[in-house]
Amino acid sequence: MNALSISRRTALQGLGALTAIPLLGANQRKPLPIAAVVTEYRRNSHADVIIGKILEGWRQDGGDGPALRVASMFTDQVPAADMSRGLAKKHGVPIVKTIEEAITLGTGKVQVAGVLSIGEHGKYPYTPDTKQHMYPRRRFFDGITAAFKKASKVVPVFNDKHLAYAWKDAKHTYDTARAMKIPFMAGSSLPVTWRLPATEMPEGSEVEAAVGIGYGGLESYGFHSLETLQCVLERRRGGETGVKRVALASGEAIWAARKKGYWSMDLLRAALKSAGKELPEAELKKRIMARGKFMLLDYRDGLKATVAMLNGISDQFATAVRMKGRAAPFTNWFWLQDGKPYGHFIHLTRAIEHMVHTGQPAYPVERTLLTTGILDRVMHSAMLNGKSFDTPELAIKYKPADWPFANLNGKFPIPKK
Repeated sequence: MNALSISRRTALQGLGALTAIPLLGANQRKPLPIAAVVTEYRRNSHADVIIGKILEGWRQDGGDGPALRVASMFTDQVPAADMSRGLAKKHGVPIVKTIEEAITLGTGKVQVAGVLSIGEHGKYPYTPDTKQHMYPRRRFFDGITAAFKKASKVVPVFNDKHLAYAWKDAKHTYDTARAMKIPFMAGSSLPVTWRLPATEMPEGSEVEAAVGIGYGGLESYGFHSLETLQCVLERRRGGETGVKRVALASGEAIWAARKKGYWSMDLLRAALKSAGKELPEAELKKRIMARGKFMLLDYRDGLKATVAMLNGISDQFATAVRMKGRAAPFTNWFWLQDGKPYGHFIHLTRAIEHMVHTGQPAYPVERTLLTTGILDRVMHSAMLNGKSFDTPELAIKYKPADWPFANLNGKFPIPKK
């Protein structure tokens, strides 16, 4: 077996052997207060799997947890299956009526060391044309920054998933955070989850081609798929330079894109194999034609890459990269814990904890600004039957950070269920 290729069964056996090792010990730092600003809080919502780890411990079983405490909670909606009220009563957390009150506790001064804005889940409309879910991420951010301005103080802010459903709102959010000097972090849990093999593409690698695979909803899980590919590609030679063109291909357009060099069958199959999925090429082609959606990306440095949404083929996230001077593709399978406590969110919460305590984001928000912009153009391309969009607004440059993923250097094995 190739050193960089591992079957799904072998991977799970190896990970299972590590579950006896403690995930995290007792935190020695003093817990700092945070405000939780969420759309809704129900079982297994993003509020539950992030805020729940602050309230109830890493495994949400009452054990050790991050050095954070929930000082207040604002919930935009209260579903029938709401958990926030019961947990708030249990832990003595006030449920407040406004975002400003969550941050100031009615004192007129900032009373928290950080704000977690989780605009995911809940009953919100979709845009009529592109069918983008209109989660109130910008409204949350504007409410947070209004409170900061009124109190003449800023603290770190984490924004869950993409910055906004619309590019103009995402850019507004990013520009406002920079202007106000707010320590700001955002994005998916995928870049910090377990990778198999547990290795990173060497920084400064000369990348010739890249394919990422994902599944699920084009917007909701397409974002995760983009962040998965981006956290690998940002380590290429020269760092990130941005994306100059975006399109979404389906049907025959997928094969036309293959001829133009956006993707190759060998890289696609390498990504699938890394996540334990192998199909005869004829069957793979048939399934791609039936349901495949391929995001076609032209990077400003000349790299062409693809994120292939493979519903009906795979339910995993993985990448395959062809690097100059290397015969075999570099691959990563991004492993997620499908069940409580959804351990990949433990590692996202670790990154949030770091920012709140140090005032320094664990990794650059520019990654999520870029993936947000790509996704917005993908959704517009989907509406317009695969129209290609030039994206001068996505000339976003940044360097990768050294924040580790879960099992880098053998750290943090999968937690016990």
